[in-house]
Amino acid sequence: MSTRFSLKQLTLPFFSLINVTHESLSPGLNNGLAITPPMGWNSYNHYSCSPNESIIHANAQALVDLGLQPLGYHYVTVDCGWTLPDRIADGTLTWNPARFPSGYPALGNFIHGLGLGFGVYQDAGIQTCMTGSPTQVGSLFHERIDAETFAAWGADLLKYDDCYSEAATGYPNVDYTPAVSPSGRYANMTAAILATNRPILFQICDWGVDFPALWAPALGNSWRVTNDIIPAFRTIPRILNQVVPQTDFAGPGHWLDLDMLEVGNGVFTIPEEQTHFSLWAILKSPLVIGAALKDTYSSISQASLAILKNKDIIGYNQDSLGVAASFRRRWTEAGYELWAGPLSGNRMVVALINLQNTDRSLTLDLPDVGVQKAGLVKDIWNGVTVANALTSYTALVKAHGTLLLELGEMVSAGSYDSSNAVTVGQTTTFGKIFGSTTSQNYSALLSFKDKQTAASVVVNGNPYTLTDSSYLTVPLSLNATNNNTIIITSPIPPTSLSITPPNSTFYPSTSFKVSGSSILTTCHTGLCKPVGSKIGYLTPTGSASLSIPAPYKTSSGLAVSKYVEIYFCNNEIAFQTSWDYGTNTRNMTIAVNGVTTRVELPLSGRSSELFSPGYGWEDTGVFGVLLGGWTDGNNNVVVGNVYGSSGLVNYGADFVGLSVYW
Repeated sequence: MSTRFSLKQLTLPFFSLINVTHESLSPGLNNGLAITPPMGWNSYNHYSCSPNESIIHANAQALVDLGLQPLGYHYVTVDCGWTLPDRIADGTLTWNPARFPSGYPALGNFIHGLGLGFGVYQDAGIQTCMTGSPTQVGSLFHERIDAETFAAWGADLLKYDDCYSEAATGYPNVDYTPAVSPSGRYANMTAAILATNRPILFQICDWGVDFPALWAPALGNSWRVTNDIIPAFRTIPRILNQVVPQTDFAGPGHWLDLDMLEVGNGVFTIPEEQTHFSLWAILKSPLVIGAALKDTYSSISQASLAILKNKDIIGYNQDSLGVAASFRRRWTEAGYELWAGPLSGNRMVVALINLQNTDRSLTLDLPDVGVQKAGLVKDIWNGVTVANALTSYTALVKAHGTLLLELGEMVSAGSYDSSNAVTVGQTTTFGKIFGSTTSQNYSALLSFKDKQTAASVVVNGNPYTLTDSSYLTVPLSLNATNNNTIIITSPIPPTSLSITPPNSTFYPSTSFKVSGSSILTTCHTGLCKPVGSKIGYLTPTGSASLSIPAPYKTSSGLAVSKYVEIYFCNNEIAFQTSWDYGTNTRNMTIAVNGVTTRVELPLSGRSSELFSPGYGWEDTGVFGVLLGGWTDGNNNVVVGNVYGSSGLVNYGADFVGLSVYW
């Protein structure tokens, strides 16, 4: 069984989500803070839970001396390790006098005296996340008095962790599967902060447990969406894979927090630091420096400092439009992926990430981000600006680096005007025509300056008659490439050309035959859209197959490539494995007449992994990919995970359906 879907212009993202919707969210604090993502410095990534007064003084001073403060880096936050194991006699928190001999009020005054914001750290549990001895007391059951204390000290920001907080399991250090949502503990601190009448930026840090994007925007100004960043480049794609279904929750006053920056800590190469900073910035994460800027023993390198001071990238993060970039497409085997988002002033920022550890040239096909032509392309890391880029842009990208582009003066995908063509006599040639899928079912709309009574027009060798009109619509055949050519012979040259891609046909999971370990299951009402069912347990010995007859001739009997959309479910969150090699992805293979393509699918879950129907495993994502092997007649399509036993995730993502652009 197949269902015809209406035509979709490929100006839309190639990755989309068709799961639960959410209402427009606004921060419950209503504190007027974080209208753009917060920026600053935090002690944890470099100094762990061993900060002291001289370290904080030196790095706060460095924010000013190194010229970071004027660029927006404002908050100086002392992370874990500042307090004592117990409260003092009146029940309040106090600082460790051995580490902060002048006291916390004096520390706040010093930071304020530099024109910076004073950030403090606490925990929603009985003690903070600091392990070992001595322990440090948390804020559980003391939210009101602690908020009053922070306000009295002049705090401008509170980062609030969630260790040792789950009573039902005996207050373990970390509990990724708590019996109740952590939202209640954060709500208590939100109320306590509000009661102080001091505007304190509230950073929720529960590492993405219980999908905080659904509740945290009403309680805080930012919320951590993933487990901690680690000092290895594999942490970057792991975090990005988890962020994929969440980017539309970000907005003024409430931002996705991808964790603190490792730029300057010497754990990444410079291209890796560029990727890290670029993606954090365009996803509108808080930009919180985690490196030693300047202390008695070390100072940040000039190369890393230049990354942190890049005004263009800071501008993307702080852009007034306040829209986070989103995931658009991934070329799994080729090892690169695409993110993009809108900016104010009718601009766009685009990041093409080189996931391979080798330098190479990469090509951005502009239609993959909904653009056919950009009058201005600013290549940030290559330091190049070009004009009038049509259809594609190619540049060198370092190993694990990113091609970061700002696009301006954009023309929508599928639109070409006479300035993009060459006319000689009665022949007009349009080059660099983009085809998303190989098909004879494109449509071309030609526009002419004057209405013609009866003019003969030849398009790629096929004759048509333009009758009493200045427009002509003709069928068109294109290959899946960015360099098709259209040759038009006409007594008057066309002024523009508009290309409409072919329709798609959707094939639901219920039409596929399961074998081996794979199982077809019915989902909760309204989930696993648009089918209501999914096939799971796709393994090296479990698959789902369907014979799909080509509804149209594809070519002269040759196998061709078709653009398809995979409807899938994946909520394999790498909480426990994030310290090692967890990626948040699930593998999947699709074979068409024996031609096998592997894809790594990011998370699609947009609901609680603990308490929602389906636990986020019934929220559908849509992933676009070009599949080879399609022919006329019947096509044998097999969905599985044939490489699952080769060091990849053994179980594939769950399969909801497949849409083929014929």
